[in-house]
Amino acid sequence: MKQVSGSIKLLIYSDYFLPSVGGVETAVELLARGLTNRFPDGDPSSADRIEITLVTQTASNGMDDSIFPYRIVRRPRFIELVRIMLQSDVVHLAGPCLVPLALTRVLGRPTVVEHHGYQASCPNGVLLLEPQKTCCPGHFMAKRYRKCLKCNSYAMGLWKSLKTLLLMFPRRWLCQKIEANVTITEHVLFRLALPRSRTIYYGVENVNPRPIESEERVERPLRLAYLGRLVSEKGLPVLFRAVQHLEKDGLPFRLTVIGDGPQRNNLQALANEIGIDHRVTLAGVMQRQQVDEALRMTDVVVMPSLWEETAGLAAIEQMMSGGAVVVSDIGGLAEVVGDAGLKFAPGSSEELYSCLKIIAEDRRKIRQLGSLGRARALKEFSVGRFITQHAALYRELQHGRKRD
Repeated sequence: MKQVSGSIKLLIYSDYFLPSVGGVETAVELLARGLTNRFPDGDPSSADRIEITLVTQTASNGMDDSIFPYRIVRRPRFIELVRIMLQSDVVHLAGPCLVPLALTRVLGRPTVVEHHGYQASCPNGVLLLEPQKTCCPGHFMAKRYRKCLKCNSYAMGLWKSLKTLLLMFPRRWLCQKIEANVTITEHVLFRLALPRSRTIYYGVENVNPRPIESEERVERPLRLAYLGRLVSEKGLPVLFRAVQHLEKDGLPFRLTVIGDGPQRNNLQALANEIGIDHRVTLAGVMQRQQVDEALRMTDVVVMPSLWEETAGLAAIEQMMSGGAVVVSDIGGLAEVVGDAGLKFAPGSSEELYSCLKIIAEDRRKIRQLGSLGRARALKEFSVGRFITQHAALYRELQHGRKRD
């Protein structure tokens, strides 16, 4: 079929995609589906047609890709990836993946890199100093490369740390040469300091707000949840020690930890050690529907991150559903929550405990925070805004206009 003038052939490339579970996977699928539904490629008369091919290195693991309304190519051979790029008007990379990024430069394809992390300004991608687990002041950007080498040697060894550091230079150079860099918060935009950058916030589905209890009963256990990877930078021990104080104060609670990772066994041991194991459920990985059901039965989502979270998709989804959030006052996480949640100093279990105690003793705060969160989510994180801003960017690139 001959391509209609004004239509776009868009390649979305993401190393990680469904059935893998994570913020990048969720955002990429929502973008591809939203563009397909809003700009259907089945109508040959539509000048707004966007024909999407999604390329990923994630295996299907039994998932039926025919359920998606767009084309998916998994683990393509190099020559196939080149062919798909040559057939595309615009290439969207979910992160500064080095090989695809270099290919777009060689092939002259208009390119958008959407930055979900700090891979273009920090060798470990999370701006976290090892082994201290404190926020990096920006050693790579300040050309303190020995600091980077020492930091990453702790987790990956000297030679792998050196390789990771050396690959930063072509990655950042390529990001400086492409047509557009998209960041998911203003905080990430500031930390990356790349030319031709703009922020497009995540979009989340507008779900019906959760039912509000007619009476906020103090005697009912406060239902808390964490959603995310079980890794050290997420600060789960801070949360565990905060709820330990609730237990000592006789304030009933239930904590559900949704997700998995290398810290799972350590977290279970900590819960046993400090006497909260009967209050804590390590639920593991859940399917999307199970997550939604669990969160609808949750009063407060807590995100105790130690690192500068780039956004905090779980917090945004909780806000959209009318639920309350309590988060570390750090990075993009603090930015997306704004004044619609309670915040505490990163790493401070005492401050987190104070936030949770306020809610445990006055359950009306759940409704108040939920109402503020939903209003903010509807304004800033709607799917419509997310899709429209991306589509406008692709059209700019298609017509050869660059953002100053």
